[in-house]
Amino acid sequence: MRRLVRPLLLTALAACCGVALAAGPAAHQAPKGKLPHWVVPQSYQLAFKVDPAQQDFSGVTTIKVKLTKASDHLWLDGKELMVSKVTVTDADGKSHPAVYTEVDSKAGVARLDFGHILPPQALTLTFLYSAPLNAQLQGLYKVTAKGKPYAMTQMEPISARFAFPGFDEPDFKTPFDISLTVPDADTAVANTQQVKQTPAGKGWKTVTFARTLPLPTYLVAFAVGPWDITKAFEIAPDTYRSKPLQLRGIAANGEAHRMSHVLGETPSIIHALENYYGFGYPFDKLDLLAAPDFAAGAMENPGLVTFRDWLLLLDKDSPARNVRGSFNVTAHELAHQWTGDTVTMTWWNDIWLNEAFATWMQQKVTEEVHPEYRADLDRVRGAQGAMRNDSLVSARKIRQPITGNGDIMTAFDGITYQKGASVLGMFENYVGPKIFQKGMRAYIQKHKFGNADANDLVDAIAEAAGKGAAFKRAFNSFLNQSGVPYVQTRLEHKDGKTVLDLRQSRYLPVGSSGSADRIWGVPVCVRYGTASGSKVSCEMLDKATGSMVLSDASQPTWVMPNANASGYYRFSLGKAGLAGLIKHVANLTDAEKLAYADAIYAGFHHGDLNAGDVLMALQPLTGSKVREVATAPIGQVGWIYRHEAKTEAQRARLVAWMKAAYLPRLQALGYQRKPGESEDASLLRSTLAETLAFDFKLPSVRAALLAQGEAALRRKPDGRLNLAAADPDLLGDALGIAVQKQGKTAVDALMAELPETSDPALRNGILRGLSHADTPMLAERVRDFSLSQQVKVGEMASLLLGGRDTLAERNAMWTWFTAHYSQVLKRTGSFAGGRLPRLAAAGGCSGGEASRLQAFFKPRVSDAAGIDRGLAQTAESIQLCSALKARQNPNTILSR
Repeated sequence: MRRLVRPLLLTALAACCGVALAAGPAAHQAPKGKLPHWVVPQSYQLAFKVDPAQQDFSGVTTIKVKLTKASDHLWLDGKELMVSKVTVTDADGKSHPAVYTEVDSKAGVARLDFGHILPPQALTLTFLYSAPLNAQLQGLYKVTAKGKPYAMTQMEPISARFAFPGFDEPDFKTPFDISLTVPDADTAVANTQQVKQTPAGKGWKTVTFARTLPLPTYLVAFAVGPWDITKAFEIAPDTYRSKPLQLRGIAANGEAHRMSHVLGETPSIIHALENYYGFGYPFDKLDLLAAPDFAAGAMENPGLVTFRDWLLLLDKDSPARNVRGSFNVTAHELAHQWTGDTVTMTWWNDIWLNEAFATWMQQKVTEEVHPEYRADLDRVRGAQGAMRNDSLVSARKIRQPITGNGDIMTAFDGITYQKGASVLGMFENYVGPKIFQKGMRAYIQKHKFGNADANDLVDAIAEAAGKGAAFKRAFNSFLNQSGVPYVQTRLEHKDGKTVLDLRQSRYLPVGSSGSADRIWGVPVCVRYGTASGSKVSCEMLDKATGSMVLSDASQPTWVMPNANASGYYRFSLGKAGLAGLIKHVANLTDAEKLAYADAIYAGFHHGDLNAGDVLMALQPLTGSKVREVATAPIGQVGWIYRHEAKTEAQRARLVAWMKAAYLPRLQALGYQRKPGESEDASLLRSTLAETLAFDFKLPSVRAALLAQGEAALRRKPDGRLNLAAADPDLLGDALGIAVQKQGKTAVDALMAELPETSDPALRNGILRGLSHADTPMLAERVRDFSLSQQVKVGEMASLLLGGRDTLAERNAMWTWFTAHYSQVLKRTGSFAGGRLPRLAAAGGCSGGEASRLQAFFKPRVSDAAGIDRGLAQTAESIQLCSALKARQNPNTILSR
């Protein structure tokens, strides 16, 4: 019978030739997770024909592979590709047709059937295909700027399969040869330098680029369109790089002149990174591209780093947040050139090796080049933001096992970035910066142009520090389990010594269903009072309980249980210990003051402190001259105002607290940027104006912003809005107040202005203003507008996340979202699956909101990768908010 032919043939081949046969899934069952590694790519040739004005592109992909087991097929990745022909050329140079079948259309996994069994050998696979230019900012996608079309790529994490067939996994690093056939009038750029340009028929040219160093598929990058490119200039050689590095800026037509600021900052970033790693920038050029629309903030493609346009297109009137964000994001992406591009994680469970290291390294670079940016405080605030997510039972681990594409898509979160960076900083502090740097240099050298996993990194640091198994267990305890350590402290006097007793568990907020029984290896560092000032003492707490002797402690003493805020943990002092610390807040460093503020937050959400306690404990921070410290109380007081204050008297008490704490500061700053003022002053003005105008609705602040908003809405002689009339840092807030005051007139004007506006900062201001629409009819119009072509895909969420302070507003958003779910899903696509539940229900604080969220999404978890995790985390956050609201007593607001 025919069905026996193949098994008999396989058995005979194995018996006569002594070859191993490819084992694996059933004949047509696509592998889940990793592809089988008995086929290993060796190199790619990618030839694309792209006209951004069209809806489709075509390509020829040639892959040299090593087949290590006899098989009649192989598995690879490809999604939405219309493959017309496949040829397999064997080691003898004979070519055979093969059949390509996309077996798992959701995951993008395909099977290539050879038609007969091939023994182990080197093969060349050639695919002829076409595919649509993606409309959801994935793979090779199409965007429009000023009416002109562009095509560009975003491959990370698993979107290369939309652009070409291949082995779309990070440990398959190979060289790539890329050529682009494009219209004569268009410009083409890619990862490497152009080496050749030839005519390709009437109206077409082929641009060929130098072979890349070994890369995974997710780092392949190119772009086609009427790009504007700055004149190239060189970053000078240094100790670690012998040749000048070519640097260029690339932007949509007519916009590249606005890249001079970021290009001027880039050399200092490159030199700082080279000096730290002791290893020169390894790629043949460096282009920074401002993308007209983009799903991520930026992408570290070697040689062609891509960004949201507002991060690169800057001038003297750019908002301070854009200028500072530009430097920090550029430093992050360039740090990836070493951690991520030169050394790539083996599998997606170690994406933290890319992202945590880039976050941690960016903070180092920023501290070196722009110490006034206070990256040390950004590190603390980032860690505290991660802790809020990490307090959920549904939180990811840093090294989260990958069970499917959803786990890959949702890995790009605060746990990977900010928690990972904080853990690195904690162990750097424990072993010492110089020793940690020695370990990092060894790690980069050992694995350059290859792959590594967490064990490789931990081993390198341990070896540099002369540490053994206990150190590795401590480090891994933060990588391989979720949650935030909660270190509870108690002072005792024993035998004439001052002893601090320590007890650790998992931090869980009120209403959590999790178990607190969890142990980490926590490097606990404590600052305490002495007669001459203070001292710091450190101890590795790797059991449930421990203690440390505080030598020379004053009597009585005070304790800050997270010295310099260097540890990724929360702490509790008990009410007596907290009362002692409150008296000595002025003795703390700025970072410690942020850790103190987080301890108040943690105590409130743990049920240990009430609203009155919070207001009393946070008040000393509001007078700080440091912006990050002074504004630290705002989020917690805002939560109490929105969710706990029930009466007019309670709300008036909170408004008075905020007014006394912050209005004089805002009045001193004024509502317009002053010549020569610091970026920090602009950032503080923006934070205070937004908070006092929208959250606490102070009439004087709203009036000042309204005057600017009305001026911005007045038309110039050319009929355009005079958006420059508002302070650039306050534009969105000023327009938001105008929208709330003028209503339909302002909304109509802003909706008409948006498609006429190409400046990304002005677009962001318009979108921010529209998001403040506060009447049901106008809010619905704004949500409808978010689905229109006038709003870029990457801008849509900024309109949908506004207006959620009240249950009525959240109900209106819920009704709209469920009615337009299919349209939202179609626009965002699979890259945003994990964010959809948050988009629908963020800000919720009642059991009913959690229940309806689960009821709606549970039948839809397979609509896009990551919805299941996004659902679990959003629903749990809503339930915890509801539980805390029920636990607290609003009468305590008036008790202090």
